[in-house]
Amino acid sequence: MDESQHARIALDRLIAERGENYADLSRLIGRNPAYVQQFIKRGTPRKLDEADRRVLARYFGVPEQILGGVETPSAIGHAMPSRMRGMPAVVAVPRLALGASAGQGSLDEDEQAAGVMAFDARWLRQLGVRPQRVSIIRVDGESMAPTLNDGDDIMVDHEDDAGRLRDGVYVLRLDGVLMVKRIAMGPRRGWFSVVSDNPHYPDWTDIDPALVDIVGRVVWSGRRLH
Repeated sequence: MDESQHARIALDRLIAERGENYADLSRLIGRNPAYVQQFIKRGTPRKLDEADRRVLARYFGVPEQILGGVETPSAIGHAMPSRMRGMPAVVAVPRLALGASAGQGSLDEDEQAAGVMAFDARWLRQLGVRPQRVSIIRVDGESMAPTLNDGDDIMVDHEDDAGRLRDGVYVLRLDGVLMVKRIAMGPRRGWFSVVSDNPHYPDWTDIDPALVDIVGRVVWSGRRLH
């Protein structure tokens, strides 16, 4: 068995043990959804790109050698060096090049990643999110103050969308405008209100859910100290 086959088996085993899936891991490294599956099942590409291997190794908390780096262990069951066992798995979360408006709303013309922010993968799991399904968005405006201020970074869980809607702060699209607002569920089944925490800004009461696209729930925020 050659080194590339060892790497494919090791990666497939890590995916199974952690309950991950091929498509999400492909997106994690910025590839098309079938990329990791093709690597494991078909051997295409024959070896992981160095940058891809580094991200996956950090995400799973294993040495790069396990995934095909230099000095790949000759057996998949080779023990991880003790100095590596306590190392945190770091995952890069994309920071999107758009602002979720907490004021009058801003059009999301460009949802391409404008950089990344690194987070401990274990901390993200404790937060209850899958690293591949979150992104960082900047808040524009003051309508959600004091909860969220202009310039704050928010982490949005795209998996926590309309199917699990409940009271909380969400990024949503209303009339084609991207905004971050508080959702308040109403007595009428499925209908809700879109609320600004700042009383000087408007609310939308008892909205037909068909008019709103829920992008994801805000699960964390960070801000710069002045």
